[in-house]
Amino acid sequence: MTAIEIAAWLGAGYGVVLLLVAHGIDRLAQRSHNALERHRTGGFVYHESHDAWLCPEDQWLYPKSFDPENRVMRYRGLPLVCNACPVKETCTASDAGREIKRPVDTWPASESARFHRGIACSVTVLAVLFPVVTALTVSTWPSQALALGTAVLVAIGSLPLWSHLRHTPVDPHGVFVQSLDDVVAERAAAAAAAARKRSHYASDRRATHES
Repeated sequence: MTAIEIAAWLGAGYGVVLLLVAHGIDRLAQRSHNALERHRTGGFVYHESHDAWLCPEDQWLYPKSFDPENRVMRYRGLPLVCNACPVKETCTASDAGREIKRPVDTWPASESARFHRGIACSVTVLAVLFPVVTALTVSTWPSQALALGTAVLVAIGSLPLWSHLRHTPVDPHGVFVQSLDDVVAERAAAAAAAARKRSHYASDRRATHES
């Protein structure tokens, strides 16, 4: 214990602390990303089996288009259904139907996520450099072993952050895109029935039950 210099302990400690900071940055960014997505979608629930969103009024929003610039799929409800919805004013001001966006790139492949992941990875570089530089400045071999060993452990601990940056974003050509016009025909009967029956909306059913 006495053979290890204080500088070695400090260098190793700085490396570990910076590694924890890097993971903290990535975790906070991911939580903020998920919270923002939940805020944007509100009470809408995505059903992967249908590739569609179900709104709080039990109406479906189907794929309309793919936005290659922002790398998001756009989903939109049928205007006939949305405009007749009793809670339209609290949902959307558009007469073309409510729109929901879904990123096709999972964390951290999106541009915003890759930016924050890049910051976290930059911090891990400093986390490795601190103990390595310390190993070059200390004079005893136990101090050098502690510093270099910490650098190796920090490098291993940073691998999960670096691994995703090696992968390219999802190929947009592999994304299945079905426009709203393509699904209108097969859902025309259901949309007409929804327009004729106000009880088709969840809010109407709740009001009926309350009365």
